[in-house]
Amino acid sequence: MDRIKRLSFEVLADHKSKFGEDFVENKKALNQVSIVRSKGLKNKVAGYITRFIKKEIREEKFKQDRSSYDSSNTEEQESTLDVIESEETSETVEEITLTNDEVETIVPKTKPVEEKTE
Repeated sequence: MDRIKRLSFEVLADHKSKFGEDFVENKKALNQVSIVRSKGLKNKVAGYITRFIKKEIREEKFKQDRSSYDSSNTEEQESTLDVIESEETSETVEEITLTNDEVETIVPKTKPVEEKTE
């Protein structure tokens, strides 16, 4: 593990709540919790912490989106199965529209097609 990563994890282990997604604010927080004499080292540590926090937030959001997608996809699959069964037992061609609350059946209105002769 390189020096920047090790120092960042040491700081985050004790003071993670003081850091966020803003680089400038993270530099200020780093000044409050530690003494870093080198400007370059301070910037690198604050930058690593900023990237690390943003990555954690992005991964958490992805997990939440994924879990909500999985649950809605499961419900959609169950609805699709119901539609397939009702289409097989139906004698006429019908268009079925699903909503969250109810199933609405719409019988398509077809007009006879006239052939054009030239």
